[in-house]
Parts: sequence; structure tokens; C-alpha cells
Amino acid sequence: MKKNFGAKAVITPLPVLIIATYNEDGTADAMNAAWGGQCGGKHIALNLGMSHATTENIKRNNAFTVSFADKKHIVESDYVGLVSAKTEKDKLAKAGLHTEKSEFVNAPVITDYPVTIECKVVSMREEFGEFRVVGEVVNLSADENVLDENGNIDIGKIDALVYDSPAHAYRVVGEKVGNAFKDGNALK
Repeated sequence: MKKNFGAKAVITPLPVLIIATYNEDGTADAMNAAWGGQCGGKHIALNLGMSHATTENIKRNNAFTVSFADKKHIVESDYVGLVSAKTEKDKLAKAGLHTEKSEFVNAPVITDYPVTIECKVVSMREEFGEFRVVGEVVNLSADENVLDENGNIDIGKIDALVYDSPAHAYRVVGEKVGNAFKDGNALK
């Protein structure tokens, strides 16, 4: 028997994304966002609160970077989601995170995370009381230590965090359990 929970959205896994932008004064900022993901082959969609400094920065700069929060940086990743750049001007330094300017967009790359996606804004609008932004990916970079033997990103080596919304917990992505677009052929 199933238990009904009413009108409650639970989609899992939700990647824990670290969205990095530049503040108006040119300093780097980042926030932890779980309401986002890939939408098509070259686009990332995010739903952000209207009051975030990051939302204002994206509107002004038309660019952002996305990193996958990882197990190694769980405290830092959670911290940038708890503290606003509006009240803590140097929150990345306080978190011990380091940045460099992206070669491709007007946004910082957080060098501590192993994977970074650099995006230019192609769509933004206010909807359902939130800010929805779609970025076109202009570059994807990854540390060599998270690549497989063929030079591709191995998600299992990232120890990427996912947000478990019902439990308000972080979990880790890792084990490969099947082959996409192949295992189902057993039923053909």
C-alpha cells in the first residue's frame, strides 16, 4: 500500500550545483543550488530565489559557471548555500574556496571543484515567484583525476553530491549499475 503526501514535488536525484558569478564590485560569489539541471545537450536550467545576490549577478552579467559539489568540499558547499554575499562580502575566502576568471564567460571558475560548466545566459524570466535562467554551455572543463581511461569524465570519480529533499540530506553519486540505451535490449 502507498502513502499519499499531497501536492509535494520530490524528484531525485537533485544535483548539488555551485553557481558562481561576479558581484557588482567584481568580487566572486557562489551559491549552492539544488533546483537545476541539464535541459538538452548544451543547456543548463536553474530556478533561483528572487532575493539571491547570485540572481542579481546573473541578470547583470548574463553569465555564470556551474560546478558539482563534491564529498571532499561538503562543508564549503553547504556554507555557500547558507550565507548570502549580501551580508558576507568575502564568503568564498571564508569558505576556503579559490577562483580564477573564466576564459569564456564573465564569471569565476571555482578551482577547488573538479568539474566546471561555463554558461552564457540565453533565457531568463520570473515565474512562480522564482527566477528561471537557462544558460548555453560554452565550455566544460574537468580535472584529469576525474577522467576515465578514454579521457571522458567519470562521474563515479567526482563523488558528486545530490540533495535528498525529503531527508534534507546530501548523498553521493558513484556506483555504475547498468548501461544506458543497451541493457533494455534484453527485452526486445
